[in-house]
Amino acid sequence: MLERTRRLGWPGKLLPYYVLAAPGIAYFLIFHYTPMWGLLLAFKDYSPFIGIWNSPWSGFEHFRHFFSTNDFWNLLRNTLLISFYNLAVFFPTTIVLAIMMNEVAQRWFKRLAQTVVYLPHFLSWVVIYGMTITFFGPSGVINHWLEAGFGMNFKFLISNEWFRPLVVFQAIWKDAGWGTVILLAALAGINPELYEAAKVDGAGRFRTIWHITLPGMKSTIVILLLLQLGSSMDTNFMQIFLMANSLNLDVSNVFDLYVYRVGLQQFNYSYAITAGLFKSAASLILVLGANYAVRKMGEDGIF
Repeated sequence: MLERTRRLGWPGKLLPYYVLAAPGIAYFLIFHYTPMWGLLLAFKDYSPFIGIWNSPWSGFEHFRHFFSTNDFWNLLRNTLLISFYNLAVFFPTTIVLAIMMNEVAQRWFKRLAQTVVYLPHFLSWVVIYGMTITFFGPSGVINHWLEAGFGMNFKFLISNEWFRPLVVFQAIWKDAGWGTVILLAALAGINPELYEAAKVDGAGRFRTIWHITLPGMKSTIVILLLLQLGSSMDTNFMQIFLMANSLNLDVSNVFDLYVYRVGLQQFNYSYAITAGLFKSAASLILVLGANYAVRKMGEDGIF
């Protein structure tokens, strides 16, 4: 087949590649692009009893109401703060962890360490939440130690102050190891002769990391940072849904949770889609702005 397509002109020459790409293209068309027509509901007073096309138009009324409520500013603050903590703590942790694993000399220990830090990624968030209750619940292990040693008992799971640190800690424990996969691939592409030359020149380990390892990872770090910024308005719904309760709702109420509650619990579909559309538009603006800034600094952006 390949010999026959080589004798053909374009697009016959590229036909095998189109066939390979077809399942991925079909997935995005069916599950990502086709549902986008539902965004029309943000501009209508949708009722499931009369259908989408027969529902009356509302224009930008839902947006005006959404932006004028206190819920909007609370949702925006909570979402951006969780994203900022993830960006400031989780993202650097993956870089440091990748460098640490790259510096391991013993191959068997390196493989063992990679396996150990990858495993939590495959655990369900329900399991992670169950472990969180076991350690940080009112009668959990941590409180048991604190009460036995210092006579103190912290309300970790129902406290506004502890909600964001616990969410970031969960994300680091579960996904930091998995986040090193792309960084380790970038590190594998660094020429080993550079390390040998640095060793001959008398450079120590930290100087070698600063002048060889980090510059070799720079382009990959920039791309991952842009992708992180692009999803800064997206919080992990399942994680937040499990951790949120009525006592920490002031800090746990984010856009994803709000859309779920308004849309599926209150059946206000148009208003829920309005909130979701704003979140998506804000994410697009953030990634475009970050990509523009990165290109102005001389780095290669996403596009």
